[in-house]
Amino acid sequence: MTADGRGGGVVARYARSGAIAGAISALAFSGVHHLFISDIWFSAIPMAVAGALCGACVGWTYALLVERRSWPSWLAYNAVYVVLFVLLGAASVAVFDPVTTVAAVIAANAPPGELFARAMPLTVAFVFVAAAAVLVLFGRRWRHYGPLLVTCAVLTGSLGLNVSAIGLVDIPRGSLHLVAELLGLIGVLNAVFVTVFGVIEHRSLRGPALSGS
Repeated sequence: MTADGRGGGVVARYARSGAIAGAISALAFSGVHHLFISDIWFSAIPMAVAGALCGACVGWTYALLVERRSWPSWLAYNAVYVVLFVLLGAASVAVFDPVTTVAAVIAANAPPGELFARAMPLTVAFVFVAAAAVLVLFGRRWRHYGPLLVTCAVLTGSLGLNVSAIGLVDIPRGSLHLVAELLGLIGVLNAVFVTVFGVIEHRSLRGPALSGS
């Protein structure tokens, strides 16, 4: 255990709990997507792997950055990432002019690789800015910027590519619900992750007195 309460054992345990919670939340995401949008169970395994990787990174960096671990700090840490993705979408709309329509994207029935490539400068910039923002809010130790860069890169690669490309798509008012669905699904994914992780780590999230356990 280090002097600031961030023992390697705790960090490893939080990463493991994050991986479990991430995989479960990815499967829940698949279920919600199947019920309300379309069947994506064929990709459940790779999504579970991606979810586990994202969850491990979030649990890892939370344990690194936050000394007094508790439910409020855990909720706040995750909420910051959700807000950052919302801001990424807003930045995309502000920076880009549409080059295609939502109907064309849907008709293609494939990941819009060209749009992702066009949005890549914003996506990369977002990773660096998001990591710095989380560092300022929770860490303030520059040695943690590297782990945060890894976390933001993994999260953005898994969840943020569609968000960063929103501004490249002409979305009429009647189709704005698609943007709401995208952000809503990210919110559901995070809510399940936060809850499952909290169930696994309920003893260490009871309050500051147990933060170093």
